[in-house]
Amino acid sequence: MDHEHPLPADSHVHSEYSWDAPLGSMERACARAVELGLPAIAFTEHLDHTAWPVPTEGPYADQRLLDAAGPDGRITPPPFDTRGYLASIERCRDRFPTLTILSGLEVGEPHWHRDAVAAVLAEGPFDRVIGSLHCLPHNGGYAEPFGIFPDRPNADVVRDYLREIPNLVTGSDVFEVLTHIDYPIRHWPGPERFDPRDFEEEFRDALRATARAGRALEINTRLPMDRLILTWWHQEGGEAVSFGSDAHVPEAVANGLREAAAMAEACGFRAGRRPYELWGRVS
Repeated sequence: MDHEHPLPADSHVHSEYSWDAPLGSMERACARAVELGLPAIAFTEHLDHTAWPVPTEGPYADQRLLDAAGPDGRITPPPFDTRGYLASIERCRDRFPTLTILSGLEVGEPHWHRDAVAAVLAEGPFDRVIGSLHCLPHNGGYAEPFGIFPDRPNADVVRDYLREIPNLVTGSDVFEVLTHIDYPIRHWPGPERFDPRDFEEEFRDALRATARAGRALEINTRLPMDRLILTWWHQEGGEAVSFGSDAHVPEAVANGLREAAAMAEACGFRAGRRPYELWGRVS
């Protein structure tokens, strides 16, 4: 993008109020956003209720996750501190008056935890709610994709993930944006290269269901989205996109957003009148 096009809003940022962001800081993330000239930032903190086991060996063993696990070796997400979070949002709005700061949540598997999610949303207000699929059924419980890859063919894990997306978007109406539809690819095992064309039917089915449910699609820059996925989103009737760095530390705020916005423009989406609005379809 050239200098006439500012950065879009970063609509997916985590602070210390997300259970998996111990190095997060809402104030430092806001300071980073101002430094970069970001017009708006949304702190979409994790609201998770699905418990899952942490790998203890192999390529996906992570000491940070092992430290966060309970005695049973599982991650059991703690309750969300709504009061503390909203107070921090107000403090940051006072401290950074030139930055538009949105409150928000990233709700994990909300179609499996309707009552628990509704109870937290009622404590709002939350300006931007995004929906995520982090876990899949596995071995009588649930697991992250990286916990399933060692046990099943890579392609089966990705297909199962994409086939669950229609259940997510039709089973919960509490979120407006579907985030990281390509989430399993973050941990795609080698040596073969991931090619979205091998999963075109499943991607299109998931994208079509998301569009029909009236949701926007997030271009998550934690892993650069393949342009084919955004092209299919447009072809399947997607009306809007948002952008999210998925930053868990302040230094990662806005990473990749300029390139993602250029791709969105090339695929037929444009910025709204206000910087925090979703980008709408124009062609």
